[in-house]
Amino acid sequence: MSVMENPAALAAREEDALAPLLAEIRTRRDEFAAQRFVPKDFIAQLKKAGVYRAATPQCFGGSGMSPMGFLQLIERISEADASVGWVASFGSASVYLAALPRETQAQLYAKGPDLTFAGGLFPIQPATQVEGGWMVDGTWKFASGSKGADVLGVGIGAAVPGQAGSKPRTAVLPPEQVEIIDNWDVMGLLGTGSHDLKVSQQFVPEEWTFIRGGVPTIDEPLYRYPTIAYAAQVLAVVNLGVARAAIDEINQMSGGRVAITGAPKLADRSYVRIEVAKAEAKLRSARAFLYDATGEVWHSILAGNPVTPEQVSLLRLTAVEIAKVGNEVTQAMFGLAGTTAIYSSHPLQRYLRDAAVVKQHAFLGEGIYDGAGAVTLGVPPMPGFL
Repeated sequence: MSVMENPAALAAREEDALAPLLAEIRTRRDEFAAQRFVPKDFIAQLKKAGVYRAATPQCFGGSGMSPMGFLQLIERISEADASVGWVASFGSASVYLAALPRETQAQLYAKGPDLTFAGGLFPIQPATQVEGGWMVDGTWKFASGSKGADVLGVGIGAAVPGQAGSKPRTAVLPPEQVEIIDNWDVMGLLGTGSHDLKVSQQFVPEEWTFIRGGVPTIDEPLYRYPTIAYAAQVLAVVNLGVARAAIDEINQMSGGRVAITGAPKLADRSYVRIEVAKAEAKLRSARAFLYDATGEVWHSILAGNPVTPEQVSLLRLTAVEIAKVGNEVTQAMFGLAGTTAIYSSHPLQRYLRDAAVVKQHAFLGEGIYDGAGAVTLGVPPMPGFL
């Protein structure tokens, strides 16, 4: 008779399996930042680790990873480097692609389940609907991970208002039909390669387009989980990893050399001890909120229950909250480090900039609190929130 493995032992084994990948990320993160993208050879490493089959339908060889499992994976990777964590988070993109016709998905995964998708979905560009599909032309921003993607997506809408199929869609194209405009020059998340995409009069068949967040054609539990909320969560969880790295950095600094002014070591200063304790409490509280709410909704889905507006609102609230808290904790740790952290080579510089950029994402803005509050109080939330 088989004995169920201890969960703690299982988690430890999974952590050990991930250790070599995390070590390589730390070794190469300066390289990724300097070239401003994660190269294909390392994308292959992420594929090997199961990142890009996590959201692939199980019927096409996907791993069936739960939202909690995937979020924990991205959190760990982000602790080593936020840019790699951000690019890895798009392993969740197959929840979007599940709205494609089943036959199209079979073609997508014909060579295996480890598919990398990157999209420049905004601004929505007008496309002309023609027989059998769409003529696509335009330029799109923020295509994170585009240089390592197997397929690319762009956001389109009908060029003629009221035209059939006018609801905003995503058109999926092979990389050779898309020009990547190398213009990612930013303060943080340097290695994400979030360049612009340009498409020049390309025909995209109807069956290679889908409505983002549309009804999936695959009936598996993951595709019942709220799509837009999940997209926000996988990005926001990057800040949990960054904040943990920032606290660890202060811990390493706390017993080190005496300050150049002759002040006591960090660990000998009461205000440092107080702020580190507060940061630990804030980070762990936000993290518990994320995984508690995510697990609650996931288990409800597994039980066969439909997702409620209140659950969607709760998941979106977890995302904006962990992004905010992660940024606040990172800022606090930077402040404790004093003048040591002002040098551009210091790790806290990287963490500070990365955490700030994560918080700036449109999915993680202050307006999400307004939407969640509206749902809680029983009034209509802002359009698109649910």
